[in-house]
Amino acid sequence: MAAASATTLSVGSATTFGSILSSKSQSNTSAVKYNTRNYLRNFSGLKAEAFVRCESESSFLGRESAAALRQSITPNAQIGKQKSWNHVWPQASYKVAILGAAGGIGQSLALLIKMSPLVSSLHLYDIANVKGVAADLSHCNTPAQVVDFTGASELANCLKGVDVVVIPAGIPRKPGMTRDDLFNINANIVKGLVEAVADNCPDAFIHIISNPVNSTVPIAAEVLKQKGVYDPKKLFGVTTLDVVRANTFITQKKNLRLIDVDVPVVGGHAGITILPLLSKSKPSTTFTDEEVQELTVRIQNAGTEVVEAKAGAGSATLSMAYAAARFVESSLRAIDGDADVYECTYVESNLTELPFFASRVKLGRNGVEALISSDLNGLTEYEQKALEALKPELKASIEEGIAYAQKGIVTA
Repeated sequence: MAAASATTLSVGSATTFGSILSSKSQSNTSAVKYNTRNYLRNFSGLKAEAFVRCESESSFLGRESAAALRQSITPNAQIGKQKSWNHVWPQASYKVAILGAAGGIGQSLALLIKMSPLVSSLHLYDIANVKGVAADLSHCNTPAQVVDFTGASELANCLKGVDVVVIPAGIPRKPGMTRDDLFNINANIVKGLVEAVADNCPDAFIHIISNPVNSTVPIAAEVLKQKGVYDPKKLFGVTTLDVVRANTFITQKKNLRLIDVDVPVVGGHAGITILPLLSKSKPSTTFTDEEVQELTVRIQNAGTEVVEAKAGAGSATLSMAYAAARFVESSLRAIDGDADVYECTYVESNLTELPFFASRVKLGRNGVEALISSDLNGLTEYEQKALEALKPELKASIEEGIAYAQKGIVTA
C-alpha cells in the first residue's frame, strides 16, 4: 500500500542509517545512525522503514530473526545500473504519548513503539502501575527515552510537546459484556483524556483505540470542538487491526505471500460495520461466494474469536498493539515527510452520508490529506448490500457518541 519510509531501524552495537530525510530529522543530534545498500519494504509488517541492515549479531533480533528480515528485503526500482547511494544521517525526533500504558494493549504497544527509529521520547501514562512498565522498557537498547507519568496530576506534563497521542485506555470487552456496558465506562475515560489533550497538545495526532471506536471518536471530536481546537485531519479511530486480520486470513485462505497482500476495510470498527472489500484486495484474487461470506464474517467477528479463546482472561491485546504500532509508525512517517503513506482509519468523512467512516486515506504532515474514494467504486453486489446494511448501525453509534459528549454525562 505505502512505499517504504525514509528512515530505518536496526539495533546493535554498530549500526548506520541511510535515507532521505525531512529537515526536522536532519537537525536532530541523536548519535544513533544507520547505513545499508538494501531496501526493507516492511519491518515486522509495520511498513516502517527503508534501508535496513542488521550489522550486529548482538542485535535484539537475534540471528534467525535477522536472517528472516534479510529474506524479506526487496530492492526498489533502480535507474539503469546506478550503484551510488546518497547517505544522510537520520535522527529520532518525535514524541509519542500512550495513555493507558500499563494495560494489556498499552504495554505491548509501548514496546513496539520503543523500537521505532523515529521516536526520541516515549511518554507512558496510566492511573497506576506505570512506573514498573517504564523501568522495564527503559532497559531496551533502542534510542527512545522512556518517561512515566502516574495519575491525573501528571497528565498535563505527559502531554506537553507530544506529536502523537495514542489512547488505548479503558476496559477490554469481556464475555457476556454488552456494547452499552463498554460504552458507559470507556466513553467517560476517553472524554477526560481528550480534554487533557486539547489543553496541552492540541496540534498532536490523536489515535483512539478505546472501544467502541464507532462512538468514542465522535465523542473526542465533540470535546475538541467544545475546546475550540478540533482539526478533523488529526483525529483517527485506529481500525488497522481489521486490515491486519483481513490480510492474514486471506493469505492463509488463498496461500499467498503475506507481504504482497493488502485489503481495504471500510465502515466502522464493530461487528457488521466492519466491511472488508475483498474485490479490491491486492494482489487481485478470485473468491467464491462462499469464501467471501466466510472471510467477511470471520473478519467481523475476529475480536469475539479472541475473547472466547481467552475465556475471560482478556481480549485482543497483542494483535491490537501490533496494529496500533503500525498506524503510529505510518503517522510518524507522514509527519516526517514521507509522501506515500496510506492507511485505513475511521475519520470524519464525506464519502457517505455518515459523518464518520473508515476508509483508506493518504496521510501527510498535517494529517489526512485525502480520502480514497475509489475503493467504494465498482463494489460487488454483496459488498454494496453490506455497505448499506452497516450504515444504520454505524449511524446510531455515531449519534450516541455525539449525544454523550454534548450532554456532558459522567457515568463511569
